[in-house]
Amino acid sequence: MTTTVLPSGAPGPVTDRTVVGENLSLPLFRTLSGVLAGHPYLKVVVDRIENTWHLLDTAAHPFHVNYIATRVLGMELADLDSCLDAFNASVYMDPERRFLLGVLSLHTDEDTEGRERPFLVLETTEADTMNGRLLEEFYTFVRHRVDGRLPVLLKPANHGQEHELAAISDVHVPRILGHELFGNRTRTPLNIGEAVGRLRYFRTQEEYAAEADGLGWSDIVAMASLPDDVPRVAGFLNTAPGTPLSHTNVLASGWGIPNAIVRDLDRLVEADDLDGAWVRYRVQDDEISLVPLAHVPALDAPAWHQQRIRMEPPLLEDVPALFLHRLRRADQDRYGTKAANLGELHHVLDSRSADLTAFYGQPRPPRNDLYGHLAARLGVPDASGAELRDLAADFVAGTIAAPDGIALPFALQHRFLTSSPAVQQGLGKLKMALELDAVDVLDAQCLHLQQLIRNTPMPDEVTRQITQALPDGPDGQRLVVRSSSNAEDLPGFSAAGVYDSVSTVHGEEELLDAVRQVWASLLSPRSVRLRHQAGISLDDTYMGVIIQRYVPADLGGVLVTCNPTRRTDFRNVYVNCSPGSPETVVDGTTLPLQYLYNTVEGGGRTVALGSTGKDLPVATRDKLARLALTGRLLQSHFSDSDVDHPLDIEWLMTDQGDFRLVQIRPYAL
Repeated sequence: MTTTVLPSGAPGPVTDRTVVGENLSLPLFRTLSGVLAGHPYLKVVVDRIENTWHLLDTAAHPFHVNYIATRVLGMELADLDSCLDAFNASVYMDPERRFLLGVLSLHTDEDTEGRERPFLVLETTEADTMNGRLLEEFYTFVRHRVDGRLPVLLKPANHGQEHELAAISDVHVPRILGHELFGNRTRTPLNIGEAVGRLRYFRTQEEYAAEADGLGWSDIVAMASLPDDVPRVAGFLNTAPGTPLSHTNVLASGWGIPNAIVRDLDRLVEADDLDGAWVRYRVQDDEISLVPLAHVPALDAPAWHQQRIRMEPPLLEDVPALFLHRLRRADQDRYGTKAANLGELHHVLDSRSADLTAFYGQPRPPRNDLYGHLAARLGVPDASGAELRDLAADFVAGTIAAPDGIALPFALQHRFLTSSPAVQQGLGKLKMALELDAVDVLDAQCLHLQQLIRNTPMPDEVTRQITQALPDGPDGQRLVVRSSSNAEDLPGFSAAGVYDSVSTVHGEEELLDAVRQVWASLLSPRSVRLRHQAGISLDDTYMGVIIQRYVPADLGGVLVTCNPTRRTDFRNVYVNCSPGSPETVVDGTTLPLQYLYNTVEGGGRTVALGSTGKDLPVATRDKLARLALTGRLLQSHFSDSDVDHPLDIEWLMTDQGDFRLVQIRPYAL
């Protein structure tokens, strides 16, 4: 059938080519389909009562439920909006539902002779709770109505569907998992954005190292995997698989520059002679493009080149080293951002007085709030108000622990620096070089200062304060020494991966060496350059230090309380992890397992298996779902006035299966 409809907000009539009851051929698919993430797709509604299906014209019907309500059931959109959550439950969660909703997407692979072969993939929405019986019925219905020459595979949309399908033969229901379908995709967006610049393609680390000093704000850097010390430029391109939570992508996000994986870059560069060419580079959810420019453009320096980051001056009065649990967020001007946030986390877990539900109280039109969804996630569907806040606080306290440790204040670093005339002289020379923009001597002066700091003896009083702060002394245990500067996690300046931490420390001598190394990292050539570009004065920059006992980890990683590649997605939390310490994830030494967890309707899905090539056990994935919801709840407290601003959380899971948060900070948008 062909009808004419006027979608809400459309300026004029739109031809609706939706068909009902017809078999699907490839030409018909292409007529009705739209494009999502680079693949043609078509929405499907199966009506079990009428024993027919509807193939929706994507341009006319962006939402399954709107079509069912208005075109099949005769409802008004206002009536649908007033009961949207209940309606969604009836079509996505009711085991006796009338309608089966899904999407068919078109993909290609190669046969044994190298010829391109199209195939279709059928999947539901990620929140759909179809059991095995319904999944088999849905697949069978669709398979019988699709051109037999087109293979059709079912892709489970979440871990629950994977579990349901495990009991069904893949002969009856051929399937493909998400990480199998997209794990080797040619192009993957990491950070959305657009830039005009000169493409600099480095095929080896040696090529990059030879040219790194000459890279500037108008360059777009492309290589297999960008190093963590890459300078601030116009854009990043990776040719090897990666994750949106790598240090370099956190920097891309914080700097607001495009970043993507383009695995066929060699071919593109060769075809269009792009290496060294000026290009327009664009990364979107569903498109990544490199367009060569005919002429060298006249470019103004980017805003960040003149931008000056505002920060509160450090407080250097004589305060003692303190246990982390005695700190609050207001102490960041004395002990640094990381230490203060961990202290605040202790307070949240111990007092259980913080409102951790505020994110769910935000309007999500047409919904007034998501409190009902949160109550369902916490297992008490009728909870509201104070009861819901108590349940959220109990859930978080029952899922995670804050790490114990000692925080060293800025005052100790200040006392150490002023104790050495040689260090003071070196600092004076560095300040002069920065004022004169003497880039030719900057790196050498930074390296000289770092060497001085690492080799300058500590004053006895500074040594005593550090060693006596540990309740059992520094001997007989493995310690971890972490940075906690005031010049990181700032709006417009994340400093992810810029400062040092030392994870293997034994005894007093190694402890003092590690503290000096962390202090010295504040003066590395890269950190000094990045802060200078952002207008952060050397006089205002100080380093606190966190000292903790080492805790062995069975699993470690990072989560961000958003979907980094789709910022309008308010449902999902993105989790990366690898066996062992979280450092292997953040420093990029291993490619992590990657998951998305829906913190509104529930459910999770595997995005990539990483270097291990094997998914985690179901019980562990269920624990990660609890961790994801915990991160979302903490966002309500730690995101200050904007509860929609996501968090970046480092965590580890002990051999007892307990979660400990190592770091909590705003995620750079």
